[in-house]
Amino acid sequence: MPVPLYLLALAVFAMGTSEFMLAGLLPDIAADLGVTAATAGVLTSAFAVGMVVGAPLVAALARRWPSRSTLLCFVLVFSAAHAVGAATSSFPVLCATRVVAALANAGFLAVALRTATTLVPAGRTGRALAVLLSGTTVATIAGVPGGSVLGAVLGWRATFWAVAAICLPAGVGILTGIPAHRGRQSLAGGPPLRAELGQLTGPRLLLAMLLGALVNAATFASFTYLAPVVTGTAGLGELWISVALVLFGAGSFVGVTVAGRLSDRHPGLIVAAGGPLLLVGWPGLAVLADRPVALLTLVFVQGALSFALGSTLITRVLYQAAGAPTMAGSYATAALNVGAAAGPLVAGATFGAAGERGPLWASGLLVAAALLLALPAREVLATDRGSVAPGRGEGR
Repeated sequence: MPVPLYLLALAVFAMGTSEFMLAGLLPDIAADLGVTAATAGVLTSAFAVGMVVGAPLVAALARRWPSRSTLLCFVLVFSAAHAVGAATSSFPVLCATRVVAALANAGFLAVALRTATTLVPAGRTGRALAVLLSGTTVATIAGVPGGSVLGAVLGWRATFWAVAAICLPAGVGILTGIPAHRGRQSLAGGPPLRAELGQLTGPRLLLAMLLGALVNAATFASFTYLAPVVTGTAGLGELWISVALVLFGAGSFVGVTVAGRLSDRHPGLIVAAGGPLLLVGWPGLAVLADRPVALLTLVFVQGALSFALGSTLITRVLYQAAGAPTMAGSYATAALNVGAAAGPLVAGATFGAAGERGPLWASGLLVAAALLLALPAREVLATDRGSVAPGRGEGR
């Protein structure tokens, strides 16, 4: 894999740390700003909503822009939003900074996905996506637990300052590592915007996006509220939150790595094998959440299965949207974050009826819905041997 792809993954690491770090900081944020844990969970949904709205909007605006300067601009805006968030004492202002950060993240990820597909040969989109998403999985292994420990020792604001600082070397890496011309899109050399937006009327693309959204909703439903399960249901100390996050992140790294090698050629196999296991795993975790060893083991397993299945489905989005070379990345980003927005909202609504285990049961129901939709539509998961990756055309 080319070095610039890993530089993009470095920026994704910083952004992934921000997106996931609230799982370990929600109790402190809620206490500091005088809101409930369920209300604090809205911060995750606010970020995801910004990603959903921002991905197609920013991708459309950035179609004419050179990728290097565009990516650098998004990283700097993302850093500034976290600096403001770290300094505020107002929950509404903090929500607003999460939306701004999400817009920058959405734009970055949409352009990065577009750029990544031009860095690898056709037919290796899954591998490129796995490298890019490794930034997110490493964030869950190192960045998020590290942020949780930093928050426990110095307060949640210190974690926000740290994310703002991490963005700066990522920006330097983009400036020095991405060629100035790489990823530049010309409307004259590709389909018009209306034609690319018209791809969204295709049922196979919409179904791939829906499946990816449901699986990601299941992941975020439980991950967002993992801290209360660890400290409440399992009765473990606060620092065990970081252990659980590391295990989830390690599992996600394994899942993305395995899926990256198989998703281009055997996507149906990953869904057929991983889907039922993921479906059984979430209710199993709900039942065994009061047993620390079982809890921590299943957190690892569910992280691996969630990211293997989720990354495979998002790869299918990129293939199904091959006719939209400048917008395909935004469609994948939107699908991921529709799930990330819906998951915590669904999970938060279960607290009253099922307590801390409610989000785990909700995750199982969301996966069940995805599998029920996938079963009669297996052609969406079939290998597209004649297709090309987004950003590439025939003969290129």
